[in-house]
Amino acid sequence: MNSNTNIIRWSIILGSFLIISSILWNTYVFFQNFKNEERIKMEIWSKAQIELINSDQEKISPLTLDIIRNNTSTPMIKVNNDGSIEHNNIENFNITDTTAVSKLIKRFSQENKPIEIKYNDELLSVLYYGNSTVINKLKYYPLALLLIVFLFGSVVYFFYKSSKTATLNKLWSGMAKETAHQIATPLSSIMGWIEILKNKNVDNNYIDEIQKDIKRLNTIADRFSKIGSVPSLERKDIISETESTIEYMKTRSSNSVNFKLVKPKEKIITLLNSQLYSWTIENLLKNSIDSMKGSGDITIEINETNLLVDVLIIDTGSGIEKRLYKKIFDPGYTSKKRGWGLGLSLSKRIIEDYHKGSIQVVSSTIGKGTTIKIQLKRTIG
Repeated sequence: MNSNTNIIRWSIILGSFLIISSILWNTYVFFQNFKNEERIKMEIWSKAQIELINSDQEKISPLTLDIIRNNTSTPMIKVNNDGSIEHNNIENFNITDTTAVSKLIKRFSQENKPIEIKYNDELLSVLYYGNSTVINKLKYYPLALLLIVFLFGSVVYFFYKSSKTATLNKLWSGMAKETAHQIATPLSSIMGWIEILKNKNVDNNYIDEIQKDIKRLNTIADRFSKIGSVPSLERKDIISETESTIEYMKTRSSNSVNFKLVKPKEKIITLLNSQLYSWTIENLLKNSIDSMKGSGDITIEINETNLLVDVLIIDTGSGIEKRLYKKIFDPGYTSKKRGWGLGLSLSKRIIEDYHKGSIQVVSSTIGKGTTIKIQLKRTIG
């Protein structure tokens, strides 16, 4: 089914391009034919000039006069063999300005081949003529069509890209929800076994640790279940939410990693989904720890302005090349030998799509460390 849909889609795209290409080609042919007709008209006009010069006034045919009088659209300059210059259909033209005359003759020669007016093999004059107003307008028509082709191609490209992105998002959401379901099922069973262990007089310290890990797994399952759904945002103190995540990460990292939180004294209230925000901070801290190879300093700095709050994650890790500042947030990108490269991509989605904020690499120096900034809107009042 999907294969047939792709065939139909590409057939429509190919057919559309063929139609537009055909229009462009026919327009080009029409333009060339129109120029040829224009030249024939000018050659007839030059013959009428010969008849006008070499006939008595009383013997000039009305057709000759009509041919000469009715050419009101083609700009022309006629240079006679005695050096005199005549012009027609040229506005604001100063025939005494030799520089302007020379430039115009040169331009006309580039647009159309000059016509020599001869009588009995004697050169009487040379006719230089430019493109008429209609031709000048027509020559921009192919450019307009090319612009239409470009815009059409852009629309098709963005349509295809957005369609592909929507499919990937749907797949990602489905996988996340299925993961949450698969985690939740054995968790229910494990919780039942804990109740049995309590009745078996097992050391409570062991049971407490198991319960902590179960609580943690429940949190992870809940996070995955929120992917693809619109999460609820609540008024939260971003400082306390960040602190609790840092405390958790301290218990899950070695003593060689030093955490430092720089914060204002007052609370900073913003709209957050606690679980998803905590997940983002965890992902960033884990990446910093991996970058430092398990040893170094991580500073989390929280700043506020009138409308915004910034959370900076500053580490002393290996650093990131500038060309990768945006790429590290792409799904599937990873510098590790193991892993799917979804952590930072997920963080970007949580901050930008769900919290309407921004996340970016602010600065990084190879061998010295990286600074990543999360920016969210403050809640006033």
